[in-house]
Amino acid sequence: MVDLAARTERLDAYLDERGLEAVWFARPNGFAWLTGGDNVVDGDAPTGVAAAGYDGELRVITDNVEADRLADEELPDAFAVESFPWYTGSLAEAVAERSPAPAAADFDVPGFAAVDGSRLRQPLTDDDVERYRDLGREVAAAVETVCRNLEPEDPEYEVAAGIDISLASRDVDTPVVLVGGADRARAFRHYTPSDAPLGDYALVSVTGERAGLYASMTRTVAFDAPDWFEERHRAAARVEATAVRATEAAAAGTLSRDGGADDAADPGDAAPDTAGDVFEAIRAAYDAVGFADEWENHHQGGAAGFAGREWFATPNGDEPVRRPMGYAWNPTVQGTKSEDTHLVASDLTERLTKTGRWPTHEVEPVDVAGIDTEPVELAAPVVR
Repeated sequence: MVDLAARTERLDAYLDERGLEAVWFARPNGFAWLTGGDNVVDGDAPTGVAAAGYDGELRVITDNVEADRLADEELPDAFAVESFPWYTGSLAEAVAERSPAPAAADFDVPGFAAVDGSRLRQPLTDDDVERYRDLGREVAAAVETVCRNLEPEDPEYEVAAGIDISLASRDVDTPVVLVGGADRARAFRHYTPSDAPLGDYALVSVTGERAGLYASMTRTVAFDAPDWFEERHRAAARVEATAVRATEAAAAGTLSRDGGADDAADPGDAAPDTAGDVFEAIRAAYDAVGFADEWENHHQGGAAGFAGREWFATPNGDEPVRRPMGYAWNPTVQGTKSEDTHLVASDLTERLTKTGRWPTHEVEPVDVAGIDTEPVELAAPVVR
């Protein structure tokens, strides 16, 4: 169950700040964030079959086809469900007719302002964190079980099918399943599964979703690793370790400090630094490990939670680095990749996508100004 008191407190502040009377969410991640339920029937549609709203009261609007099912199976009792005949108009029209104004929505509603749901979903609440831990363990268990049984002759698409089945049995959806054998993992950063055999090694990258939360991870299995493999994977891992430590510092508001007078202030009172500050640490790490321009070939990841990435770190990214929050960094180095989802909180950093049954290694971050250089435990390649 979601913490509705925390949700409504955040929404009250948003409505007061914007001078609005109501806010509505029909995109699946926004609906899941507010309700803990699922409004998806057609996975290809950008919006679901119902809109969840708040105007001082918690409400859901949907058509008569979905109302009873949503009330019985998807929604907390605190939500009042209102329905309209399916043949009389669209969901957007129904919301516009029934909502007080002015209002905002995360989908197109006539006369409504747009709401940036991502900012409202950050940071995570305590109940979000507990559900995130459960999801991370489930995703890791499914992916690692499949990866432990890989063989060089396995086609990529069969590996992907096994992961889909394993996660579906745990009630986890798979918006992203990438499987790259040795040839395609070197050639492409997004190795969508093909009929090619795995060959000398495999990269398996997965994002799993349940109840609106997303956890991402990559696992590497080597059968006959190329000579360059260990060096490149280690380089990618050092970039990931640097990103994790930079995230901690940015969330504390200490990453971008220059050693001036402000450093005397209590770090707990500092405003968070930005995605762009973390990106600069990542870029410095690539330079230090000998792959200075590698970051240009693929995004590096960013904040995670009620989206695979709530934001991506970019050179000028101004998104605040919040805590507690999930972060999934995914550096790549020429056919290798290092990725897990971490929880960064004020009192701990925790790798969420883990089982305790996959090899790990202690990885030293690059010495970047403002970050802790304590090693980070990350997933290691399995060599068979």
